[in-house]
Amino acid sequence: MTLPSDMAAAVKGAVQGGDYASSSEVVREALRDWKLKRSLQLKEMEALKADIDKGLIDLTQGRVQDFNIDRIVARGRRLLAAR
Repeated sequence: MTLPSDMAAAVKGAVQGGDYASSSEVVREALRDWKLKRSLQLKEMEALKADIDKGLIDLTQGRVQDFNIDRIVARGRRLLAAR
């Protein structure tokens, strides 16, 4: 594996600074962080796709209204007033 010079320097600095015992530790932690981030991204994508599918079903079944900014603002104001 080859890293760009700035990344290699960051790894070396982390080891020399005492944050890690070896460059392998730095890479392992980076991979663990990447896997966690990727897992969260995939879950968010699944939730977004589910919301889109629900919206498309609502659309095909006629459960939508035309966009009306005045109605949206009025509803927001009512919700705020109810707090």
